[in-house]
Amino acid sequence: MNLSVVIPCFNEVRTIEQVLISVREAVGLEGEIIVIDDFSTDGTRELLEKNENNLLYQVIYQPVNMGKGAALRAGFARATKNTVIVQDADLEYSPQDYSALISPIEEGYADVVYGSRFKGDRPQRVLYFWHRIGNSALTCMSSLFTNLNLTDMETGYKAFRRDIIQSIVIEENGFGFEPEITAKISGKGLRIYEVGIAYFGRTYAEGKKISWKDGLLAVWCILKYNVKD
Repeated sequence: MNLSVVIPCFNEVRTIEQVLISVREAVGLEGEIIVIDDFSTDGTRELLEKNENNLLYQVIYQPVNMGKGAALRAGFARATKNTVIVQDADLEYSPQDYSALISPIEEGYADVVYGSRFKGDRPQRVLYFWHRIGNSALTCMSSLFTNLNLTDMETGYKAFRRDIIQSIVIEENGFGFEPEITAKISGKGLRIYEVGIAYFGRTYAEGKKISWKDGLLAVWCILKYNVKD
């Protein structure tokens, strides 16, 4: 695949190796894998250094913990392929969905594609009720301002034409990236599509990091990037 896969990573020593193997299998030797280690302290950094040559990926080592948005900013700047996709460093999202995600871009009728956990018939792990309610509320709030009929604004799977994502200034350092990028691509009048994806969600005991504080940040970012002075 002519694809740059950007993987922000923080303390994912249990999953990062399998993610990298799965991504490489999905993209083949033509694809580009860029990992941004966000100053991991659990052995992830050392594992990446050890396997970097064997698994054919690039690593950007952040000097301090800066957050997902900062990691993506660094990764997008390094990308060289025509299409860029975000891949989380856990096992919640499957690289087997790449073809479906990037085909609208490669076929010329989309500029941005969101992978929705709430569309289609792909497998979905049943987890937290209040997370689903919170996600729906944030997506609805974002859509009220952007007038986009998205079903999953907070999805971790987003694909972009490289020229577009590299033209957007990402200001948020943390999880505020999701509402920020949605507001900014909406403001550009781009062709946005959604496709259904599989979701193998994990529990907090398995390493999930998102919290209610990130939900409050998302609300603030929706207002910040959509309400003009």
